[in-house]
Amino acid sequence: MPSKRSAITMTEAELARFLDEERVLTCATLGAHGRPHLMPLWYVRDGLTLLAWTYGKSQKVRNLERDPRATVQVEAGRDRYGELRGVMIECDVAIEHDPERILETGLRLAARYAGADGGPEARERVRQQGRKRVVLRFAPTRIVSWDHRKLAGAY
Repeated sequence: MPSKRSAITMTEAELARFLDEERVLTCATLGAHGRPHLMPLWYVRDGLTLLAWTYGKSQKVRNLERDPRATVQVEAGRDRYGELRGVMIECDVAIEHDPERILETGLRLAARYAGADGGPEARERVRQQGRKRVVLRFAPTRIVSWDHRKLAGAY
């Protein structure tokens, strides 16, 4: 029996739409003792590269300073097997400290998650928060996606 792997793989357009619909990625980095460190993050897309911001002194940043590789996962449809969708992305991660890049990413996150309009008040709130944050740029090196809805109940 042939593998159904290729039948459930998302196209690039489907993957982009999926990433735009979902709201939380799980980021896996390697801790100092070699164990995975998993944390949820909000994100925005830049093509298939994902951008997040986090506190510069967070454990995930310390882990990425030691080893700039991570795996992220975004998933949906966890209640029923036939509805499972998701993507696992192995990434090289750049940590960006530039205040303008932090502001730009923070404003995009504020617009996506809080509906902030990007006006002067929103900019100032994001600028204040951004002083202690960095941007994580998750550049894909390998992408594995799945959409079990494509199987139409035939597992």
